[in-house]
Amino acid sequence: MSADFRLDGQVAVVVGGTGVLGSAMARGLAAAGAHVAVLGRSSERGRDVIEAIGDGQSLFVPCDATDRASLTDARQQISEA
Repeated sequence: MSADFRLDGQVAVVVGGTGVLGSAMARGLAAAGAHVAVLGRSSERGRDVIEAIGDGQSLFVPCDATDRASLTDARQQISEA
């Protein structure tokens, strides 16, 4: 990751963060210093992504992006974290 691209202290939300592309994006954002909220339907894959990030700051939030109530709940969980 380039030293010119830093996200220290910022929060990044990755919807679909348990998939192949989303998990790669989540890891890259965390490497740039962001606190990452990984949203996805699979709790098992979500835990795997958070473990791979390994920064102790990121979190997995179970969420179905096709369901408005699920997205609202996810937003609340992220803002309370």
